[in-house]
Amino acid sequence: MKGAAVRTPDSVTLDDIRAAERRLRGLVVRTPLVRLQVDDAPADIYLKLENLQPIGSFKLRGASNALAQLTPAELAAGVWTASAGNMAQGVAWAARRAGVPCTVVVPENAPETKLAAITRFGARIVKVPYTDWWQVIVSHQHPGMDGHLVHPVSNPEVIAGNGTIGLELLEDLPDVDAVVVPYGGGGLATGIATALRALKPDTRIYAAEVETAAPFAAALAAGKPVETSHTASFVDGIGGRSLLAEMWPAVSRLLDGSLVSSVAEIAAAVRLLVERSRVVAEGAGAAPVAAALAGKAGNGKVVCIVSGGNIDSAKLAKILAGQVP
Repeated sequence: MKGAAVRTPDSVTLDDIRAAERRLRGLVVRTPLVRLQVDDAPADIYLKLENLQPIGSFKLRGASNALAQLTPAELAAGVWTASAGNMAQGVAWAARRAGVPCTVVVPENAPETKLAAITRFGARIVKVPYTDWWQVIVSHQHPGMDGHLVHPVSNPEVIAGNGTIGLELLEDLPDVDAVVVPYGGGGLATGIATALRALKPDTRIYAAEVETAAPFAAALAAGKPVETSHTASFVDGIGGRSLLAEMWPAVSRLLDGSLVSSVAEIAAAVRLLVERSRVVAEGAGAAPVAAALAGKAGNGKVVCIVSGGNIDSAKLAKILAGQVP
């Protein structure tokens, strides 16, 4: 809207999240919170199963909330996003429902399972090298893109939609002690933490990262966002080259720390979720479980956000066979 103030990720409020909850009724699944049955776990671990959303991940919440607030003129011009797969599916799903065109910029190494879903939802895919894709995330622009950008991380409407997860888990487990959230760019963690800090401020809130790319842990150590190393792995839904500068004020204020797990630990968590709970999680979705099982989130009642379940079947088969893909 012309003349409207540009909102920042740190401006999202509980009222924004409650409004998103009303918009999303009937559009997204109110996902269950279930206990992980592991006798020797260091805590009472609960799973918030966002892998049960229609697109297999939480991204449907933020994408749907963002598109619901666009004007008819903005929608008519189409929408686009940059995503390794899950946000692309969320925006494509919401765009198809709204009857508007959608384009997604994806890194060349995006999983085939996610690419197939993007195509199924009718979006146009633009593949670019990972470095170029990351630059789209940082700069919020890409040559040749038309329409409205639904940024996968720092869009306040996306963050508010993500925050509805926090409202649900507090309704189901009011005495939660800690919540562990996969950290990709910080949009999920910021949304959930905003709700929790307003309603149960003593809850410990942690980011779950993978050692091959842990930008939040690096930023906490340096006291500011810094460039980090990035090694591709099957844990493709989290981990970037650096923490986005626009996210630092929010995440540094809202989160209690970063819990970093190895690729092998996350693979073991994927396998355990299938064997014990019949839950299929992608690497990012299993990262909080890996951290909680290692005791990194402390004791008490710990909720792990299983953010998605879009993992290539071949990679899942290797994990179930005891390998690390």
